Order: sequence, then C-alpha cells, then structure tokens
Amino acid sequence: MEQSNNPEDRILTIPNALSFIRIILIIPMTIFFLNRIYVGAAICILISALSDMFDGLIARRFNQITKLGKILDPIADKLTLVAVIICIGIIIPSVRVLVIILAAKDIIMLLGGAYLIHLGVAPPAAKWYGKAATVIFYLSIIIIVGIDLIGGAAASQSLFPLIVTLLSVTSAAMIFALVMYGILFFRILKENKSR
Repeated sequence: MEQSNNPEDRILTIPNALSFIRIILIIPMTIFFLNRIYVGAAICILISALSDMFDGLIARRFNQITKLGKILDPIADKLTLVAVIICIGIIIPSVRVLVIILAAKDIIMLLGGAYLIHLGVAPPAAKWYGKAATVIFYLSIIIIVGIDLIGGAAASQSLFPLIVTLLSVTSAAMIFALVMYGILFFRILKENKSR
C-alpha cells in the first residue's frame, strides 16, 4: 500500500488528538451536567474550550493542518454544543424553545458537513463568525450555570429575563453563523458542480 507524502493526509497530530479529547469529554460533561455536578461540568467545558482554541493555533503554527482535522474540529464543536444545549434544556425547562433553536442550528450544520464529506469535499475550516458564536455560547452557558449553581431554582426564576436575553443573543449569533455558513455551503456546492 502506497504511503501518502501529503502533510494534509496525516492522522496522528496534536490538533487531531485534541479534537478526539473534546469528543470523549462530552460523556463525563453530560453526566456531570445532568447530575448538577457543575464544578465537574465546568472543568470539562473549560478543557474543551481551551483545546478548541489551542488545536487551531497548533495546527497553523506547526503546519499540522490535515484533512481529518478539518472534519474532526467542527464535529467536536457541534457535538459538544448540542450536548450542552440539551443538558441546559433538561435542567432549565423554561428555556427549551431557545434550546431547540440552538440544537437545530448545530444539527443542520452537522448534516451539511456530512453531505459535503459524502460528495468527497472537505468541509471548510471554522470561520470567525462561527468561532465568535461559540465564544458567546460558552460565556452564556457559564453565566446561566453560575446562576443555577449559586442561587438554585429560585435565582433561575427571578433572573429569567437575563437568561432569556443571554440565550437570545446566543441564538442570534448562532443563526447569523448558520446563514453565513449556509452561503459558504452553497458556494462550495456550486464550485463543485462546475468542475
């Protein structure tokens, strides 16, 4: 079997390992969340967020950008986001409508990426608007979980307008990212058909 010399065909790289770690972290993070062990959940989210930040930096700095990494990174992001969104919806039932919007957005993006892979086209690397939406998401979740952790159900009810505002801003950022990625998705499809 002939070995490829293309650096993009590598599998064993630090960024790819970090993406795998993010996917594996979803399991303990979900268990912690649903059992309201917020310190454990927060540690998992922090490790996930840091590894998400560093895998891109390492990939660019040390020329470890790979085809697998371009697929794994967004998949790890989307799976983590969907898991956290579902957990928030279970813990705080009053925000389920917004949670459904956020989950639907990430599921649509996963399906779009899977379709591109099916066509033999590597999904595009994460763009600034996607990364910005992810940062806004993490900040909102930290605040919402903090409210529930510090004040419990009573605080969640009294600060419900703040929670809705945070999730609304997050929804707007994610819907904007979805639209921008949608435009990019159809541009890629058009370019692929014209070849």
